[in-house]
Amino acid sequence: MLQPVMHVLKQKNIILASGSPRRKELIENIGLKVGLCPSLFEEDLDPKSFKSFSEFVEETALQKVLEVENRLTKEGKAPDLVIGADTMVTLDGEMFGKPTNEQEAVSMLSRLSGRGHTVYTGVVVKSPSKVVKFTEKTDVFFGKMEDKQIKGYIATGEPMDKAGGYGIQGVGGTFVERVEGDYFTVVGLPLFRLCSVLYNMYKDEI
Repeated sequence: MLQPVMHVLKQKNIILASGSPRRKELIENIGLKVGLCPSLFEEDLDPKSFKSFSEFVEETALQKVLEVENRLTKEGKAPDLVIGADTMVTLDGEMFGKPTNEQEAVSMLSRLSGRGHTVYTGVVVKSPSKVVKFTEKTDVFFGKMEDKQIKGYIATGEPMDKAGGYGIQGVGGTFVERVEGDYFTVVGLPLFRLCSVLYNMYKDEI
C-alpha cells in the first residue's frame, strides 16, 4: 500500500512514541525505519471522564506523541513524524490495562477465559502541520482455560507488560480461539489504517 510514497517516507525522521519492540517490528516489517522514543507521559487520564473507550485511547496516544515531540524538539532533534498508540482490553464495560502483579493477572485471565472481549487501539500520527487520530477495535474470543494453565502462562512472565494480561503474538495466542477484526489491532498497531493515513498524508508529494 505504501510503495508509491515509500521514497518520501524514507526521507522522513519518523519516531515511534513507544518503547514497544512489537510496534517497532510491525512498522519495520512494512519497510519503514523508525526510532523508538518511549513517552514520559504518566498515562494518568481518568477513563470515566471520556464518553467512549475510543476517546480514551486516542487521547492517551495523543499525549504520548505530544510529550515526545516537545522533548525532542527542545533537544534540537525535531522529528518529521511521530506515531503513538495506546491499546486497551475491555470486558463488561471495564478497561483492563497492564496487570500490576501476578494476582491481578490471574484475575484478568480468569475473567477472559471462555469469553469474548474487545481490544481497542487508538493511534495518533502527527507531522508539524497535521494531526490524524483514529481507533480500531477487534473482538477476541478465548477458549476455556484451567487455573493451572493460567498460572503456567503467568509463570512465563509474558502477561506482565501486556494490556489484559496476554500477548496474542506470543504464548498468549494459544488461548485465542478466533479473532473478529484486525489482528494487528490486538498486537498494538492496526497496520491497514496506519498505512492508509500515511499514504494520504504524503501522496501529494509524489
